[in-house]
Amino acid sequence: MEKQQGRSKFILLYHRTPFEESKDDSGERIWIDQKSPNGIIPTLRNLFRSRDEGTWVAWRQVEQLKDEVDERISMDNPASFTLRRIPLSKQEVNSFYHVTSKECFWPILHTFPTYFDVNNADWGIFQEVNKRFADAACNEAAKGATVWIHDYNLWLSPSFIRASRPDLKIAFFHHTPFPGNDVFAILPWRRQIIESLLCCDLVGFHIPRYTENFARAANCLVGAKRGNKVPVNQRFIAVGSALTEPTETPSLYHAGRTIKLISSPVGTSPDVIQKLINDQDVQKHSLEIERGTKKGRKLILSASRVDYTKGNEELLLCFERLLERKKELHGKIVLMLACVSAASGMKIYEDTQRNIEETAGRINGKFSLIDWVPIRLSTRRIPYEEMIAWFSQADICWITPLRDGLNLVAKEYAAARKNRGGTLVLSEFTGASVLLNGAILTNPYSHKRMDQTIEEAINMTEVEQKQRMDNMTSAVEAYTVKDWAEEQMYQLENNPNN
Repeated sequence: MEKQQGRSKFILLYHRTPFEESKDDSGERIWIDQKSPNGIIPTLRNLFRSRDEGTWVAWRQVEQLKDEVDERISMDNPASFTLRRIPLSKQEVNSFYHVTSKECFWPILHTFPTYFDVNNADWGIFQEVNKRFADAACNEAAKGATVWIHDYNLWLSPSFIRASRPDLKIAFFHHTPFPGNDVFAILPWRRQIIESLLCCDLVGFHIPRYTENFARAANCLVGAKRGNKVPVNQRFIAVGSALTEPTETPSLYHAGRTIKLISSPVGTSPDVIQKLINDQDVQKHSLEIERGTKKGRKLILSASRVDYTKGNEELLLCFERLLERKKELHGKIVLMLACVSAASGMKIYEDTQRNIEETAGRINGKFSLIDWVPIRLSTRRIPYEEMIAWFSQADICWITPLRDGLNLVAKEYAAARKNRGGTLVLSEFTGASVLLNGAILTNPYSHKRMDQTIEEAINMTEVEQKQRMDNMTSAVEAYTVKDWAEEQMYQLENNPNN
């Protein structure tokens, strides 16, 4: 029996929707832009401008699955495309996303195997949700269409799509790190995951290290043959950091097919950031920060979310050691820690947030003066325009994850500081560390190195700040989020299988 064919020539699978659903004053549904106007969502939406009959597949949570079907909504901004939303029950969302994805996959992907918990995982539900995404893609796809799948929670969708529609071109982009083979192999479903990704025509990662880790896993776990290594692209720093790789594997061969591998880090939108810097509301926020928080002091900014991978506790303890060593800095420096609360219901994140809040409170209690509180902690989601104002005022941006796939905050800070000074202190365990030549690289596992780098940043001359920032701004402008999307699609279209 011939499989159902749709009309879409381009289908995008991503658990996030292109817009956020809301209600107007009359209770009617409306679609509003994402809270952050920057990043990949607007870029992915823009891909539909040049592709007729496109479809974006996401999920929606429903009270009961009975009689629920996929919702198909016609969107017309910035282009005409269909939003297809798969109904998932609260139990399915919890199992598929919060338990299997976050409690099983997330700690392995970020090389925290001691946090790995397989006991509550329901592999059957994970498979079923991935199959629903794949079925939606197959039903929407015209003959020979392109399907672009995003991130690890849709690991199994490529195999279901390939089995049902071998005519389709399939790309996959991995937004998180991909760990070393010995860590990845902890997953009981390792072979099924790798076999599914090898059903793609193209698999993309942020940096060569993750590409190499995947190539090695595919070779060791399922016997995929590796192509001859090639030097990494010049956009990557090839030596010196914990995550650098001088060469990488460009392709894999498996089951009679060629799987192209590509290292292409998600970019930012420097033009959007520079426009916002001059926006009246952003400048108003900037003035409020200058008068309310800085007051002539040196401002250190760190922005992330509550997660044990983000290194927030290590950063706070380093700041405490700095204040203990350097009493002359009391009253002359302030740390703004913007640390967005995680979704409720996961004990490990609740414990992490409590530790962050308690540590910040203890440090403030220990060092505060009548007219100076050393740490400002915010766990609310700061609007993007306001965050740009913080970038414009921050003398130092301090980003110290224990592991991070890329870290767009570091890139956004560099874009916001164009033609200005400012210092970026960046963990060498972020993907961005092999892209931003000019950052001071630090090791969040080492007290000594953390202490050295924050002092180096505080004492850096304006001349050196400007030189380093110019290098980083150039790198950010040379490869934007638009360049990232275009490179992925170009490489897919030029795959030997097509």
